[in-house]
Amino acid sequence: MKKILIVDDEKKVRRLVEVTLSIDELEILHASSGEEGLMKARESMPDIILLDVMMPGLDGIEVCRLLKKDPATKHIYIIMLTAKGQQADKKKGFAAGADEYFVKPFSPMNLMDKINKILNK
Repeated sequence: MKKILIVDDEKKVRRLVEVTLSIDELEILHASSGEEGLMKARESMPDIILLDVMMPGLDGIEVCRLLKKDPATKHIYIIMLTAKGQQADKKKGFAAGADEYFVKPFSPMNLMDKINKILNK
């Protein structure tokens, strides 16, 4: 079964993404902070992580950097899902190792399409 980890400090965003992705054959995990996201990513080895940038404590950029530096987790596909949509923000995300960058508010259908493409490779 494919796994997706949603890391966002806003419960309503996690819920929206979960509803968008509620397909059979998909296990959806949640984390409400960067620290929890890092721990769950290492424990569960998801196929994809949807990662918010702005969170208290460890932010999404740092979580992404740590996961991509670790040989055990560097293969995980990371999609930044954030309100920080400036070109400089995107550069930071990609420099940290993000594979994709979606700006909130995002199109649920575009996110779905992207995730389906990644999972069906």
